[in-house]
Amino acid sequence: MEAPTTTPVPALWWLPYQLYKWLVIAPALILSTLVLGSVIILMCLVGLGRFTNVMAQVWARFNAYVTLMWVTVEGKELLTPGQSYVLAANHLSLVDIYLLYGFTGLDVRWVMKKELRKVPVLGLACELMGHIYIDRSRADRAFASLAKAKQRVTQGVCVVFFPEGTRSRSNEVGSFKRGAFHTAKELGVPVVPVSLQGTDKILPSDTTDWRPGKASVRLHEPIPSDDLSWGELAEASRKVITEALNIT
Repeated sequence: MEAPTTTPVPALWWLPYQLYKWLVIAPALILSTLVLGSVIILMCLVGLGRFTNVMAQVWARFNAYVTLMWVTVEGKELLTPGQSYVLAANHLSLVDIYLLYGFTGLDVRWVMKKELRKVPVLGLACELMGHIYIDRSRADRAFASLAKAKQRVTQGVCVVFFPEGTRSRSNEVGSFKRGAFHTAKELGVPVVPVSLQGTDKILPSDTTDWRPGKASVRLHEPIPSDDLSWGELAEASRKVITEALNIT
């Protein structure tokens, strides 16, 4: 798989693009989150929560296009419609969420750090949609949160994990923590390794240096969880991703 490239911003266009970043990209993200987040809250309160995933996909695609991100997707044909999965993806950037939410076509729930629950509108909207907040500082609370995931992974709903636990600051894929794979075994659902490329060039970690560019998401062959330990699942998933990214 050829690595996506990021379109360099020519020197002549550097200033105009900085203006575009702050006058278009940032306001679009804030306003779309507030507006669609509020709509999602209202939909959940009136019993229309089952339709909120469509709104979330609209949010993700809208912001990807505003960011001038060109996205390619591979591997949808490998997944069975109506089957639930645990998705285990490498984590490069905050905009990874755009790819997984907006372009896979899957009904997903996220495992999110508990601090995001405090974000106005977004925090409540995600809670009402069924996303899972996790306290990574307390093992007992973390496993209690993961237990909630068992109730939500039914009828095609998939849970997304970034098993590295944090965004990568290099080209390496970090070691995988057990949460995703323990959850897959408890639920008896396959793990789908997901390899992401290009998003670290579009929005590098720890910066606001947005750039236009290409990104890709690749869904790999599901790995049955029945006959493997969580450690074997983690190792197999990481191997698939590192090989797809050409990382040794």
